Amino acid sequence: QVQLVESGGRLVQAGDSLRLSCVASGRTLSSYDMGWFRQAPGKEREFVAGFSWSSRTYYTDSVKGRFTISRDNSKSSVYLQMNSLRPEDTAVYYCAARYAGAWSTNPQSFKSWGRGTQVTVSS
Repeated sequence: QVQLVESGGRLVQAGDSLRLSCVASGRTLSSYDMGWFRQAPGKEREFVAGFSWSSRTYYTDSVKGRFTISRDNSKSSVYLQMNSLRPEDTAVYYCAARYAGAWSTNPQSFKSWGRGTQVTVSS
């Protein structure tokens, strides 16, 4: 089982940038698909960005061109660079991992989750 810890969330203003980090322990990440999800109050958890074990990246439409996911397997870390933040990006952001397989953005396909980090974007 992979243990994940997110950090980097805070209150920012619209248009600002923020970088989230996720550090994993217990396993090396090279054989894992990694994902960032978010959940706003009263809404379901949604996929934001993903980085497959084969180095392919995936983004939900609303963040394309603004967010960038990256990973450093040597540091067992995954990052989410968020630029041009909007109030609608406000949510708790979760890092998730699953053993390599056919790519899916379904949260249920990810078996390891961090506790989340709060991102709040004020207008």
